[in-house]
Amino acid sequence: MSSYASQLHEEQQAVDRAYGRLDDLRAEMWQRLDTVRAAGSHGSPTQRTERDSFATMYEDRLTQLRSVEDRLVFGRLDAKDGTRRYIGRIGLSSSDHEPILTDWRAEAARPFYEATPSNHGDIVMRRHITLSFRNVVGVEDEVLDVHSDQVGQASSAGTLTGEGALLASLSSRRTGKMTDIVATIQAEQDRIIRSDMNRAVVVQGGPGTGKTAVALHRAAYLLYTHRRTLERSGVLVVGPSSAFLHYIDQVLPSLGETGVVSRTIGDLIPGITATATDTPYAAKLKGDRRMAQVVANAIAARIRVPDNLPTVTISGIQVPMLAVDIQQAQADAKRTRQAHNKARETFIRSMLSSMQNRYAEQLDYTPDQAELNRAMQLLRMNDTVRKTLNLCWLPMTGTWLIDQLFAHPERLSTLAGWLSDDDIRALARPKGSPLTKSDIPLLDEAMELLGPDPKVMAKKSASDARRAAEEQYAKDTLAATGLGQGIISSQMLLDQMNGGDAELTSQRAAADREWTYGHIVVDEAQELTGMDWRMLMRRCPSRSFTIVGDVAQTSALGGTRRWDKTMNRLFGAEHWDLNELTINYRNPQAVSELASQFAKHEGLYISTVHAVRNLTGAVSRRTAPDTASMLEAAAAQTAQLADHYVSSDGTGRIAVICPDELIQPMRDAVRKRLSQQLDAAEYQRLIDQPEWDEQISVCGTETVKGLEFDAVIVVEPGLIMDEAPSRLVAASDLYVAMTRPTQKLVIVRTKADEQSLNI
Repeated sequence: MSSYASQLHEEQQAVDRAYGRLDDLRAEMWQRLDTVRAAGSHGSPTQRTERDSFATMYEDRLTQLRSVEDRLVFGRLDAKDGTRRYIGRIGLSSSDHEPILTDWRAEAARPFYEATPSNHGDIVMRRHITLSFRNVVGVEDEVLDVHSDQVGQASSAGTLTGEGALLASLSSRRTGKMTDIVATIQAEQDRIIRSDMNRAVVVQGGPGTGKTAVALHRAAYLLYTHRRTLERSGVLVVGPSSAFLHYIDQVLPSLGETGVVSRTIGDLIPGITATATDTPYAAKLKGDRRMAQVVANAIAARIRVPDNLPTVTISGIQVPMLAVDIQQAQADAKRTRQAHNKARETFIRSMLSSMQNRYAEQLDYTPDQAELNRAMQLLRMNDTVRKTLNLCWLPMTGTWLIDQLFAHPERLSTLAGWLSDDDIRALARPKGSPLTKSDIPLLDEAMELLGPDPKVMAKKSASDARRAAEEQYAKDTLAATGLGQGIISSQMLLDQMNGGDAELTSQRAAADREWTYGHIVVDEAQELTGMDWRMLMRRCPSRSFTIVGDVAQTSALGGTRRWDKTMNRLFGAEHWDLNELTINYRNPQAVSELASQFAKHEGLYISTVHAVRNLTGAVSRRTAPDTASMLEAAAAQTAQLADHYVSSDGTGRIAVICPDELIQPMRDAVRKRLSQQLDAAEYQRLIDQPEWDEQISVCGTETVKGLEFDAVIVVEPGLIMDEAPSRLVAASDLYVAMTRPTQKLVIVRTKADEQSLNI
């Protein structure tokens, strides 16, 4: 057996031990779960509730143990005294409490990411272990103490190297799912991951610098380190698109964390889905933070004194509705500082009381309470009174208010004096139009100011009362059984009484618009407008944020081009930190340099210093005389790249990024070419794939933001620039398109397009 082979054999034994313990824990959890389930529904309510709570814990633990199967062990630290510590996805100990595996988030694992030859403490060597399923297929050693005997041993064994694990992961085929970087986290990334939770952390970095990976690993680290704080409040991850959320949805489970809420801005309000898109200019206007005052003005305009006030007859007595009474009742309601619909209850009570007094004033005797109650009831039931009170203080829903706001341009002009006539025309739309993504923050603002629909409030009050009673029952149950100081909490019992898994924190949070999170991760944060930020800030009062993005990739007219301008206003200059990632791990050097030169020429801020990989032939170009032949050339290139990168096992990803007007003809051309090149079964497999998991995707620049592919074909880059609403946005869009590939970039264009843009 060779020296290198002996190293593989030695590590295989350690890996087998870790997986053996993982299997034992899984079997133990299954056995406990089966025992609990076998008890059925017998016994007292207390016993049943206790069993349900244990069942939920066992199920959650099983979910975690299943999620860490892939690459369970990936590293080893050797200390001066000869002790070894294996690093993995979760912490594992033997049945005798002997350490087997150290969780990557634990403080003891920090040197695996941060130790250097000049600052390594008692660590002399760091080993990277590469697994294929459960088999050790490679080991690489970085000796940190040059005076250690480990230098000679690693050299003779053939394991002495550096950054091999990272480069191997970058060269592997894409799968349509983002993989974690837990085995290859770099020191600058690790420092950000472990930074203080009580501050807003901004991570600026160019394409391929690992911003998203850092943000997700930071979420996993915070959930591990601050579990007591975050387990009840939860963590929200906000991404730019549903395709992006599909792309990242396996990262946190693979790091041992489940239950995080993932949303886009467009679906952040439970039960509301934005199905339409505004023009870039209209989206900019709606994103302006001054729109918050417009929404407030629209609500305030529904509190008024009508010109014609009725006089109603109660038991033969004329009872007038007076303006002075309305004004006093409105003042009473406003003083409560409650949401509009809730404060309306005070207004109604005050008005009815005033009218009841007007009734009593006209009697020549003192009425008893029964007569006053009857008068009050008649007032409540009077249609004229009800309609007039609605005119005085209109009950509203957020969706109705937003629909009315843009369906009446003349009213919008009155409410928003800062909007020009052209602005009003850009925002105006027919009544009943579908909600757009840019409407959602405005709708959230309206819901915050209005409060729930009165009908919903009545149901919620009953639900809150029921939940309070159930919580008291859960506490009484624990007190009666003596379990209150143990592993079972009243909240766990309450969760089980209300349906177990359906009441997990993440599910409750996702279903509650007013839920406040302990931490929020925002990806592609440069795209968020002022109104988007208001929506997120009210969901995290602690102001604990991880914010990642790249100001060179801003495509929204109302987005961020300078972090300090946006962050100072949100958090204050002293309460946020800017971290910059400078190394491009994704793109080959030729791709990175081409994209960076173009972006700098267009005036974008580029933070990437250099790319770490040099691949021959990473950039190529094709030029055709006209559009028809250009489409054929691009389709031929796609088929050629598919033959090289796309596999029937589901690995390999190619993106053909086009101007919007060419997406459909380009898709048709690609499918025609593939149908000629592939057998029928493979062709059908590819075209049947869902949009978010396509191995060959034909799309625009917005769709690919945040994603990466093995190969990318950029079609008609000049036309992509021409379609954008501004020169800076055009440059950002093309910069995004050019920086998606991990292996190869191909630019296909017509001669006319080549003359319009030199790239």
